[in-house]
Amino acid sequence: MRLLKNILKLTGAIALLCSIDVAYGQDIHFSQYYNSPLTTNPANTGFIPDADYRLGVNYRNQFSSILNAPYKTMSAWADAQLFRDKLENGWLGVGGVILSDKAGSGSLRSDKFYGSVAYHQMLGLSSLLSAGFNLGYASKRVDPTNLKFPDQFNGNFFDGTLPTTVAFTNINVDYFDLQAGVNYAYFPQEDIYINAGYSIMHVNKPRETFFGDNTDAGRIPIRHIGFLNGIFKVNPRVIIRPNVYFTTQAKAVELSGGINANYNLAEYGESQLIFGLYYRNKDAVIPTAGFETKNISFTFSYDATVSTLRSFNNYRGAFEFSIIKKGFYPGNVDRQTLCPRF
Repeated sequence: MRLLKNILKLTGAIALLCSIDVAYGQDIHFSQYYNSPLTTNPANTGFIPDADYRLGVNYRNQFSSILNAPYKTMSAWADAQLFRDKLENGWLGVGGVILSDKAGSGSLRSDKFYGSVAYHQMLGLSSLLSAGFNLGYASKRVDPTNLKFPDQFNGNFFDGTLPTTVAFTNINVDYFDLQAGVNYAYFPQEDIYINAGYSIMHVNKPRETFFGDNTDAGRIPIRHIGFLNGIFKVNPRVIIRPNVYFTTQAKAVELSGGINANYNLAEYGESQLIFGLYYRNKDAVIPTAGFETKNISFTFSYDATVSTLRSFNNYRGAFEFSIIKKGFYPGNVDRQTLCPRF
């Protein structure tokens, strides 16, 4: 009986979550924020201390242990440095991101396309200041016939045949979105690199609602993101990468932090092991593992739930996978990098 009550409570919470997601915009989220640079801060565009260009793919699967239709998030992105040999002590960064997110049984789907630009200026020989912005187009749609709402609970289960007070005026939403950010990097010697950044998402507070709401309640609130990264070569075999990430949007706050380490398996770092551990405050412990070979890195992470939700999902939260390819332009492979490397 107790188990049944717990299941009903969880089902109700998920149903309520679905209704909230439909009413208000929820940002796409990656635990591997450090492997999704353009969605973290547009000033990261072309901010590549150890290459000229990079391409990446990210995939996240969440709640598969408790939902028949888990949340799935995918992204593909690329950025590159331009005019580094033409601008005095600076360069231009250009890039783009494609995002796709499918949430829950209501087929709540988001597709977003962003183009970003940033400028990077050296400040002397040991620091760099960057500023950038991106502009995107977002399309969001939902299938209300697959959703169930709290007022459809009949005392035993959620009955989709019961009437609901939730009324949709449309099932498609399209809008433009604007982000801006700044970055600062400090690298006093070849074995030390420190980077801090701040960005503002949804600067234009676009309207995203399926209910025809003309008040501010239908607008996406501004989101603030701050982070601090470090790269330290502690010996010829090991490079560590501690970082902290903070974001707040409306009344939601997220604080994450941890460390990755790269272990060199070859003479010049052609092959490396990647392992680490992160913690998202009051939510999840996130171990990571992966490898890098010939400038292509593969990283896997798993969110082990430590919040009260662990009673329902048995600590099983989400898994993520990322692939990043870095490279140099022809004739530029010997260019000095700004961060520690093997």
